[in-house]
Amino acid sequence: MGKPTGFLEVDRKVATKRPIAERVNDYLEIEIIPTPLETKEQASRCMDCGTPFCHNGCPLGNIIPEFNDAVYEENWRYAYEILVSTNNFPEFTGRICPAPCESSCVLGINKPAVAIELIEKSIIEKAFSEGWVQPQVPSKRTDKNVAIIGSGPAGLAAASQLNKAGHSVTVYERADQIGGLLRYGIPDFKLDKNIVKRRVDLMEKEGIKFETNVQIGSEIKLSKLQADFDAILIATGSTTPRIIQSKGNDAIGIYPAMEFLSQQNKRVANISLLHNHKGESYIDANILATGKNVVVIGGGDTGSDCVGTSNRHKAKSITQIEVMPKPSSERPDNTPWPNWPNMLRTSTSHDEGVDRLWSISLEEFIKDENGQLTSLLIGDIVNEVQDGKMVNKVINHREIPCELALIAAGFLHTDHGSLVKEINSLGISLDERGNIITDSTYQTSQDKIFVAGDARRGQSLVVWGISEGREAARNIDLFLMGNTILEGKTVSTFDLVK
Repeated sequence: MGKPTGFLEVDRKVATKRPIAERVNDYLEIEIIPTPLETKEQASRCMDCGTPFCHNGCPLGNIIPEFNDAVYEENWRYAYEILVSTNNFPEFTGRICPAPCESSCVLGINKPAVAIELIEKSIIEKAFSEGWVQPQVPSKRTDKNVAIIGSGPAGLAAASQLNKAGHSVTVYERADQIGGLLRYGIPDFKLDKNIVKRRVDLMEKEGIKFETNVQIGSEIKLSKLQADFDAILIATGSTTPRIIQSKGNDAIGIYPAMEFLSQQNKRVANISLLHNHKGESYIDANILATGKNVVVIGGGDTGSDCVGTSNRHKAKSITQIEVMPKPSSERPDNTPWPNWPNMLRTSTSHDEGVDRLWSISLEEFIKDENGQLTSLLIGDIVNEVQDGKMVNKVINHREIPCELALIAAGFLHTDHGSLVKEINSLGISLDERGNIITDSTYQTSQDKIFVAGDARRGQSLVVWGISEGREAARNIDLFLMGNTILEGKTVSTFDLVK
């Protein structure tokens, strides 16, 4: 490496955050892009470790030590070329990925890991600022055309790769904007939507066609796409939220987290609130946390996003409850390096203010005579041994005020609407979790139809969506042409696990 002693001399530094008092009053991105010198110093911490486990930790297999070395040598353009050889959208992953690569960093065994995510974001933003990111229009087109249903990370990655192979690609999106979860799910303070638009505009210049406000399965039948296209990729994500079955869950003031978050995305962009991210009418076209006692149910990233948005709405109070016990602040023995550790994580939204409660059972949504939510009845979950068996018991029942409850308890499976009903009619099956079944090549029992991303693997990370889209594109190219120029693996790790 460029500086073998860098990890001994330089401390880990993550991206600087804008002051809390400033950022909670707007929806601008929280993180400040580091200077080239700061990035170079962080890149110098990368060790010549012999076996870079960070490759294995990254679902995309990013060539991390090599781009770190290029940054240290100030060969930024080479660093960019290395980065985009495996990642179509480093401007997304550099902002919103939880960085499993850092959990697998060899330096992380006994020191803070290399700040890989910071370096990745710095490289791609440097590339955009220098004008190195230009439309890559294929020099030759095949006579094959591919339809992609869904414009989230998996759909966009597949579109990019298939277009690179020379195929004509049309992406269908049911919402009014391209981007899926990136557009209507992740708050602007984490991912500015101009960053998404910048990439989509680039893809359009490369020849990819985007069709919005289109419901495949109802407005356009899948059978028509089968007739009109040589291959179809379903990348519709995992969008069906888990419902809390507690008593009183019909109270006014209970909403799925994604309804709340996507509405705010629309407000920031000055887009009408008539329809949600699915193209359906909103349950309530004005879900606001302003002046309310807000309870976020679920301790994951989506819940954290609800906390940050509620802070910007100026909620009266914000409480986040989680059914699982509080994780350890240190890496636990049951998830040793280089595995992804089950550790306590504090997000920038948590830093802005929230009361976090763990091991909580939600017993009842309490409402007034008009059906309006007023409070939650909760209790603490404790473990007791009864007749030699460990059982859960709920104690310390109490009410907490709540006029707005946001359900962020995860997603079950892809939308089981008209598209999935038509898929079933074609003999394509769903697994026990409600995801669409494919073989190891991402192909369904119908030759032309492939599936990638959360629609087949279940709720996952953006970086996994990009990886799945790339892998599916490679297999679609093989299906269409008999060979492929696209990079990829023969079998995904997800299929090996299955």
